[in-house]
Amino acid sequence: MRKLMAFLAGLIFGIGLLTAGMANPAKVLAFLDLGGAWDPSLALVMAAAIGVAFLPFSWARTQRVSVLGAPMQLPGKRELDRRLIGGSLLFGIGWGIAGICPGPAVALLLTGRWQALLFTLAMLAGMLIFAALERRRG
Repeated sequence: MRKLMAFLAGLIFGIGLLTAGMANPAKVLAFLDLGGAWDPSLALVMAAAIGVAFLPFSWARTQRVSVLGAPMQLPGKRELDRRLIGGSLLFGIGWGIAGICPGPAVALLLTGRWQALLFTLAMLAGMLIFAALERRRG
């Protein structure tokens, strides 16, 4: 049941990304272009997502297990550090260059575009490098 629910949640998320235009790199880059032809529509999508998620996340903070009985695993750390800021900067730079972030990249793989494949391979390489560095660190 958990795998089915995860699949359905991912499917709904992917459809939402496609419908909202967040998987369209040109639309994303227009949103990030504050000095040019700025397209604020993705800000509305983000605000709506925050609004929809607010109540479920508030509820989740008070629970020990999920609706399906899995342990509730929410981040406990709340302070900013160099690693979080550095990772956020790298993510933002990559998003700004490519106009793609991880969720839409997976959805874009189905389009057959070579750019989506290249981005996804680079993203996976970054994850492997991070995992290797974490093993060396710990």
